[in-house]
Amino acid sequence: QFDKWMYVFTQLSHLQNRPRVLQERIFEKLFEAAEIAKFSPQEREAYEDSLKYYRDIKNVVDTATEEGRLEGRLEGRLEGRLEGITKVAKDMKDNGEAIDKIMKYTSLSRSKIERL
Repeated sequence: QFDKWMYVFTQLSHLQNRPRVLQERIFEKLFEAAEIAKFSPQEREAYEDSLKYYRDIKNVVDTATEEGRLEGRLEGRLEGRLEGITKVAKDMKDNGEAIDKIMKYTSLSRSKIERL
């Protein structure tokens, strides 16, 4: 590994096509950094602007994804609770409880209870 690093540092300015042994991820990152270091001030500014734009878009997507997950979990919980309440209402109705009493304890509408 040490030999690879020594070769890269001594030959970096001459390397256009990297040898296969230097195509590991760490060397890829080094070559990318070397390319960026050669940018003119205008190219560097354009690169940094595009990088900022990419990061902004990525943050928007990541935030939207997380919000979607949270929304899905909340919907799942609400559906579970509604199913539980509906089951209680059905059991109460099947046991002859008055619809007004079922409405009071479950907060379900009269028509919903009547359809059970």
